[in-house]
Amino acid sequence: MNILLIEDDIRVSSFIKKGLEEQGNEVMQAFDGETGLKLARQYDFNVIILDIIMPGMNGLEVCDKLKTQYFVKSPILMLTALGTTDDIVAGLETGADDYLTKPFKFKELLARIQALARRKITADKGKGQILKVKDLEMNIETKEVFRDGIEISLTAREFRLLEFLLINKNRVVSRIDILEGVWEVNFDLGTNIIDVYINYLRKKIEKGFSSQIIKTVIGMGYIIKDDR
Repeated sequence: MNILLIEDDIRVSSFIKKGLEEQGNEVMQAFDGETGLKLARQYDFNVIILDIIMPGMNGLEVCDKLKTQYFVKSPILMLTALGTTDDIVAGLETGADDYLTKPFKFKELLARIQALARRKITADKGKGQILKVKDLEMNIETKEVFRDGIEISLTAREFRLLEFLLINKNRVVSRIDILEGVWEVNFDLGTNIIDVYINYLRKKIEKGFSSQIIKTVIGMGYIIKDDR
């Protein structure tokens, strides 16, 4: 894989680069946000690893520009010491695909990178498919969501979460199921990030409408059900 590593700490960057290259990857380094932004626009990377706290342009700004101004398709893994739920949400809302806090285990970093690379390869899966429940429709190809004919704007992560729930319609999905299906990790992140995003979705697809879409099954998870 071709990986871009944007990390201002030379010691940390060298450690990650060495470990990734030992696994057969090619790693290009940037030690500040501006340089990282230029490299990410110039080359096609399988994965971009991005620190948040950097001199000049920070990682949140870099991620936002890559996703909203330059439409870079490479998945982005935030790698940072900032680990609160608010920090994670801020990173994901700028367009990051995953978030890993320091200190980290290198095996976990590898697993996250491999999951993101697989996601990039299979990004077009399911094109043209329409998912429906009640008066809500999701178009997988155009990334549009409508309820009762009204278009609803979702972030990329909210869209993935709703898509996962719709694909598993009429089945209770646990928080671990959601982590594996939406975040592509098979362990608990240790935060209430799932509940936060469920609440985001509910506000957008339920508030002002006549019926509830996402139901909580206490102690088990969440479910979207067809009217029976």
